[in-house]
Amino acid sequence: TDSGIRLITAKVVKGGQIHDDPAEYIAADFYDEWMRRGLPQKLDVLLTTEAPLGEVAILRDDAPIALAQRIILLRAKPGLLDPLYLFYALQSDFGQCELRARASGTTVLGIKQSELRKVRIPVFPLPIQRRIAGILSAYDELIENSQRRIKILESMARALYREWFVHFRFPGHESVPRVPSQFGEIPKGWAYCELSELGFVGRGKSRHRPRNEPSLYGGPYPFFQTGDIKESRVFLLTHSQTYSEAGLSQSKLWEPGTLCITIAANIAETAILGKTSCFPDSVVGFVADPSKSDAFYVKLYLDSIKQQMQNVSRGTTQDNLSLEKLLGFRVLTPPSAILQSFREKVTPLLVLLKTLLQQEENLRRTRDLLLPRLLAGQIDVEAIAS
Repeated sequence: TDSGIRLITAKVVKGGQIHDDPAEYIAADFYDEWMRRGLPQKLDVLLTTEAPLGEVAILRDDAPIALAQRIILLRAKPGLLDPLYLFYALQSDFGQCELRARASGTTVLGIKQSELRKVRIPVFPLPIQRRIAGILSAYDELIENSQRRIKILESMARALYREWFVHFRFPGHESVPRVPSQFGEIPKGWAYCELSELGFVGRGKSRHRPRNEPSLYGGPYPFFQTGDIKESRVFLLTHSQTYSEAGLSQSKLWEPGTLCITIAANIAETAILGKTSCFPDSVVGFVADPSKSDAFYVKLYLDSIKQQMQNVSRGTTQDNLSLEKLLGFRVLTPPSAILQSFREKVTPLLVLLKTLLQQEENLRRTRDLLLPRLLAGQIDVEAIAS
């Protein structure tokens, strides 16, 4: 059902938050039966027990929710444990190590309730717990504020794209007649072009086998993978892996502004490089010729045909788009004057969006550095609070 009581599944609990997508529901009539073991309430902590293990979120309000399998509800004991402190303690390296140590499974790690009850966390006097939680939550509030602003900026840019290039209400459109094309009527002077006509197109490089060879990693060169691209918001700034000199020697550096397009694993995801980086051959790089195209415009166009690209990639054993199939898709291309006008309109939005993403990354990094030190008692929280 697409209405009723929101069902929280393990796949929407990530990074300390409950994400909106994908949204699933159960019928309100079944809610009491579904949650017969107890109804969630504000400041309860949710923990994923399997696939993945150890993702944590905290309920910020009393809105009714239903919990799917692989989600367990934790309620801090009043007078002994602060719920926000519990939330952060479980996210810490200590908490995560405890969860993994008590988990079981050969291919997928999971933890049983009996083992979960044995998980330990550092426990300070309640006033200290609250100060620790207050310090960390201040960072999370700043991060959430940045996320809201980022979402607004991205929505504004996408709305302008739809107005001009989907509804064809660009400046001066009244005087431009429509003409037939292979994909329907388009404004006169517009055309469908291959990506290779609009700039350089090439696959990333990751030639070494095995690819998990430790000597390839841990150096100064950001290495973005398909999962990073899927999780990004317009720009690629946050990476989970880096290449060493050995890694770089069998790969390639791409410049900021390159549009990354995934062709394996996570198909047809797109993001723009925010820093000089490497990526594997499961990603295609597009470097726009500024006289013919624009990376952000092409990103939004490819996003609009994402489902078509995924349909073409369907395989019997593994989905794969391939460079040849990708080049088979044509990009609707407006005249350079209209493209330049669009670029001038959206550039200030994108500059601010990228700045906010960088600020968010810095806040997140600082919070994550503070978390283990606070839980280890290495920081005098009373001095900070005062």
